[in-house]
Amino acid sequence: MADTFTALILEQHNNQTSAEVRSVPRDALPAGDVLVRVAYSGLNYKDGLAIRGKNKVVRSYPMVPGIDFVGTVEESASPAYAPGDAVILTGWGVGERHWGGMAQYARVKSEWLVPLPDGLTPRDAMAIGTAGFTAMLSLLALEERGLAPDGREVLVTGASGGVGSLAVALLAALGYSVVASTGRADAHDYLRALGAKEIIDRTPLTAESGPMGSARWAGAIDTVGGATLPGVIRTLAPNASVAACGNAGGFDLPTSVLPFILRGVNLLGINSLDTPLERRKVAWGRLARELPRDTLQRTAHVVPLREAIPLAEQILRSQVRGHTVIDVNA
Repeated sequence: MADTFTALILEQHNNQTSAEVRSVPRDALPAGDVLVRVAYSGLNYKDGLAIRGKNKVVRSYPMVPGIDFVGTVEESASPAYAPGDAVILTGWGVGERHWGGMAQYARVKSEWLVPLPDGLTPRDAMAIGTAGFTAMLSLLALEERGLAPDGREVLVTGASGGVGSLAVALLAALGYSVVASTGRADAHDYLRALGAKEIIDRTPLTAESGPMGSARWAGAIDTVGGATLPGVIRTLAPNASVAACGNAGGFDLPTSVLPFILRGVNLLGINSLDTPLERRKVAWGRLARELPRDTLQRTAHVVPLREAIPLAEQILRSQVRGHTVIDVNA
């Protein structure tokens, strides 16, 4: 490794956050027992918040954002990994409390890493990234509550976003009848190409209504939160579940106990941050086997590191379709 490397650095002065791509000395890297040469990172909603200095996502400065990355081990003091091993990292506070993936190098704890599954290229792995990992964790939770591809409808909200797009594609590939909810009229053809059988506007889900609606969904993956999640809950079929994995629409949950006690529905919280290693391996293994590779060509686009800065505001405004992969060496 050279004495310096390129990174996107966040600084804060007088409560104003600045972002700049610049050269950084090697000895600035934080502690960790594995040094990874990063190939790709991803631009996630949380990264947008970090780069724009919102919601106090970043706990200390200077910080390198990037809550996920894929790369090759260059140095290791851990028996679990050797130089040359291909690895993935998602979560664990990386990009928030610990320098993240939007840099040519990252030094991290070995227990945060997962081996790159056979059959996945580094680009494919980060085209999946935290978004696809979260979608798979949501599906695992729903399956454990009895969801199966039996012809009944499964709803995905925020369907044109990173998690939503991959959730639609994953469910469709496994034979589920997917209904995609989106507020973007220009995303309909895109969602149909991913396998959505029907597309609905988000407005009916967010409209004020009584505590119970028509029971429709055999299951749901909600990437939005806010006013959308109560609309999903009140329209779940008896004993159905919704996996809640996002809050782009807000943090509040103005709902009623009636769907829970009259229909027996389940609200499943999905936390991808500190998922145990064995469950991570299960999720990544299934993604490698079950997510069609042509899906990643539709849902992901690769941009150089410097473009993460202007794209941060766009992702916060829901103006980014699919998942953005950051080539940290371009």
